[in-house]
Amino acid sequence: MDVLDLARLQFALTGSLHFLFVVLTLGLAPLVAIMHTRWVLSGNPLHEHMTRFWGQIYVINYALGIVTGLVMEFQFGLSWSGLSHYAGDVFGAPLAMETLIAFFLESTFLGLWIFGWHRLRKGPHLACIWIVTLTAYGSAFYIMVANSFLQNPVGSAVDGDHLRLTDFGALLSNKALVLSFPHVIGAGLTAGGFVVMGASAYQLLRRTAYAEFFTKSLRTGVVVSAFGVLLAVATGYAQFGVIQVDKFDGNTGAAVGLGFMMLIGELLVLVVPFLLLPVIYWLPRWRWTHPILMIMTPLPFLAAVLGWMAREIGRQPWMIWERLTVADALSPGLTSGMVTASLVGFTAVLGLLAVVDYVLIARVVRRGPGDLALGAWPRTTAPAPVRLEV
Repeated sequence: MDVLDLARLQFALTGSLHFLFVVLTLGLAPLVAIMHTRWVLSGNPLHEHMTRFWGQIYVINYALGIVTGLVMEFQFGLSWSGLSHYAGDVFGAPLAMETLIAFFLESTFLGLWIFGWHRLRKGPHLACIWIVTLTAYGSAFYIMVANSFLQNPVGSAVDGDHLRLTDFGALLSNKALVLSFPHVIGAGLTAGGFVVMGASAYQLLRRTAYAEFFTKSLRTGVVVSAFGVLLAVATGYAQFGVIQVDKFDGNTGAAVGLGFMMLIGELLVLVVPFLLLPVIYWLPRWRWTHPILMIMTPLPFLAAVLGWMAREIGRQPWMIWERLTVADALSPGLTSGMVTASLVGFTAVLGLLAVVDYVLIARVVRRGPGDLALGAWPRTTAPAPVRLEV
């Protein structure tokens, strides 16, 4: 492989691994916020434990996902300085906004939520997790603003050897963004709902002692994933009316990714809203369905990566559509050995983080809600334990 192909492979692998963390973060954040709201309004200890249990899984995924995002930042300076030179004034603006939101607002309020248990009043504590959710979606929004600019470079003008930002509002109303952002939201809600659904099915299959806990969680996962998959598929098909369809002509990689993503999406639309949702009351009792739900858990993640692959490969050979080619965006002076070394290093780090993430989540799921670190009382002031079952 030449330097260009190695650099593209490096970005594809690291981007796909990072996106696995992103979709789960976007899916679990609103779920945890809704559970926390139900606890504040009802005072039911069961809702508190649901918030802490699924919140702990969210925190694990968020913490490791931040590290994978840092690796993505290195990519631009290492391999794609041509992009930074030509379009940094435009492309960098939404990325800077994303950094401010993700690393300052989101991380700050997540820290307040994590360490505010039994210290903050219920109202401000609840507000923290909702701010975390809104900033997570704000971060995703600005990432999609930057990516949509690559698909459709609006709001800019050529000024010598680089692009100059002329209309930031045009970036925010880009036709490549209007439907792609809710499509990503739908993908995230589907992934989060399926993780909740699959983990709950695992515990119910084992005849868990926390049957009521995971019964409510399973039903919540079905409802959220049903809404998410309908949103993702509807906005996905609607994008065919605004994107350049000729991008996929003769592009085998994009066409394959798009085709398999559509098959998975259509399968999920058939299964979740039309098969699982009508029997949501009986579903926790039907143990024969639980292995099926567990096996289906990775499907939204696979569809998300395939969709991202179709979006990125479909733009080839352009880095910025009809403005800058991928070859021109490549950093000068790179050698195959340099890119191969960084490819191996980045892939190993991100692959290890992904394995650690899923191992830690699996441990929390297997252990159940009986002994949680998130929201635990200090040993000296802990009240008597609360039973989750009657």
